[in-house]
Amino acid sequence: MAARPLIGVSTYLEAGARWGVWELEAALLPVGYPRLVQRAGGLAVMLPPDGPVHAAATVARLDGLVIAGGPDVDPARYDAERSARTGPPAPERDAWELALIEAALASGTPLLGICRGMQLLNVALGGTLVQHIDGHVTQVGVFGRHAVDPVPGTRYAEAAPEPASVPTYHHQAVDRLGDGLVVSAYAVDGTVEAVELPGAGWVLGVQWHPEMDEDLRVMRALVRAASAAP
Repeated sequence: MAARPLIGVSTYLEAGARWGVWELEAALLPVGYPRLVQRAGGLAVMLPPDGPVHAAATVARLDGLVIAGGPDVDPARYDAERSARTGPPAPERDAWELALIEAALASGTPLLGICRGMQLLNVALGGTLVQHIDGHVTQVGVFGRHAVDPVPGTRYAEAAPEPASVPTYHHQAVDRLGDGLVVSAYAVDGTVEAVELPGAGWVLGVQWHPEMDEDLRVMRALVRAASAAP
């Protein structure tokens, strides 16, 4: 049996996580992420925030990388003033995950950005974000669903050629595309829902949350790319 590829998933860093009798700072990850990797045929490993200098060595040990969802990207990262609707910054996550993305792009390691991860990929390549949109969060703390339409001829369309209903929870979105990125799916309202980087190995970002769904196609595509990577 072929070895399952090792897929690293970035984590949250929370000051007051609670479990049992404890309330401590914790690196944590909703279980949907590792379960999605496992169901798609990969081995999941959590990547808590570390010094950016260690990102290249970390990525070198992986077959694939997932940048998970989470808090808003600091607008200073794309030279914008903070909107009143933007959440508090997460500087350690921003620095670590940007370094992971840069290391993956430099090494050709297959990369999937999910929600915040897609936005951070766009920022890493010089793009900007819309700091608030309406309609993609229907209830606080509850994932909604809406349709996304693939752009024919893209990597995402190859994995999922038909329009799909996806789990969604975000209030920010891609504005100006980062260098080299192309849009590979849209929502009905025109919001960019997936981006990819042609000619740079396997690089895809999706604005929705596949870890909250039964659809394995996007993660299976990452796992296949990670299995084929040298």
